[in-house]
Amino acid sequence: MKQIEIEGGHILEGTINISGAKNSAVALVPTALLSDDIVVINNVPNISDIDALIEILVYLGAKVKRDNDTIIIDSKNIVNKEIPENISKKLRASYYFMSALLGKYKKVEMFFPGGCSIGARPIDQTLKGFEALGATVIEENNKFTIFADKLVGGRVYLDMPSVGATINTMLAAVKAEGETIIENAAKEPEIVNVAIFLNNMGAKITGAGTSEIRIVGVEKLGHGFAEVIPDRIEAGTYVIAGALMGKNLKINNIIPEHIESLILKLKEMGVKMDIHDNYLIVSKHENLKPINVKTIGYPGFPTDL
Repeated sequence: MKQIEIEGGHILEGTINISGAKNSAVALVPTALLSDDIVVINNVPNISDIDALIEILVYLGAKVKRDNDTIIIDSKNIVNKEIPENISKKLRASYYFMSALLGKYKKVEMFFPGGCSIGARPIDQTLKGFEALGATVIEENNKFTIFADKLVGGRVYLDMPSVGATINTMLAAVKAEGETIIENAAKEPEIVNVAIFLNNMGAKITGAGTSEIRIVGVEKLGHGFAEVIPDRIEAGTYVIAGALMGKNLKINNIIPEHIESLILKLKEMGVKMDIHDNYLIVSKHENLKPINVKTIGYPGFPTDL
């Protein structure tokens, strides 16, 4: 799709079902590699990033079955081999394979991940986490070779609360010897979603959703199940549209707590909403008040909104 044409001025009504969160799903799928059994992931959004991740899984030898929004992954016959540049450059989230393969096999070879260009978006915090666990990182000609005789738990302080670095450190540490402590960890719900999935497979992770996460390494991970949380950015986008042009617009499959910062700001503007456990109803408001908004990491106001 090259462009979207929007004809404005129409009332928005009816019911919208929010998809599974992209930023959770793209981490949960590579996480499946850490299992020595079959895992099931539900509520997976139908997006090209997931197609690219499945392509990498299949390339590595996983058996993948996709049925609507459910993905079943069998990683028992995975072969740890170099992930080619033409695959890894398709999306930034390919770097979750870097940590999953390092955590499972103590070695990974892949090219720099791709994705959208929002500034430099370096992965130095992720590499810092790997090195804190005892890994050696070699970067040459846009290719990373990361390896360790063994991974040993340690204390990792992130210079900024990066979602990607937090998740990558968790994935690399989950089978490391001893305890790993991530300080100044990001608090986003997507991180909690990944931690719950790992614990469901047998990991020992506490503190996800806070600034300090503790991981006690285990020898193996088994069968697991994950439910992708609703996409808070998609939900927030529709809530904003409903506040402008809605008529009892019902936004279904949400977790209101995950968009609380937006809800509070809209209420400050004068928007009326009927909020329930997993949905809300919003209508347009004619006399909206101007407000100031400052974006910040979760639980603050998200940049993408």
